[in-house]
Amino acid sequence: MSRWKVEYTEDAQNDLRSFDHSVQVIILKNIAKVAQNPLPNTEGGYGKPLGNTGNTHLSGLLNSKLRSNGIRIVYQLVRTEASMKVIVIALRDDNQVYKIAHTRQTSC
Repeated sequence: MSRWKVEYTEDAQNDLRSFDHSVQVIILKNIAKVAQNPLPNTEGGYGKPLGNTGNTHLSGLLNSKLRSNGIRIVYQLVRTEASMKVIVIALRDDNQVYKIAHTRQTSC
């Protein structure tokens, strides 16, 4: 499969800018890797499907982790356009990341 197009919400672009340059490079490399196959891991891809955790209602969103940096990237697939929309890039505090994703998902 060819690489999917990557789109960023304005908030996700701001998230990315909030990290120092060396961390931005690592994040962008991870996103490029995931874009090769952003499908859910249940379909052989890199994304971990999210559900309805802590009243956040994140069904339909996927997650990629940078464990060594403690960063999570939450994205949504747009299968009709073969694109993935990055919604949140944040440090790993699960509850906070998923609350942000829930808020931003409703505004996408």
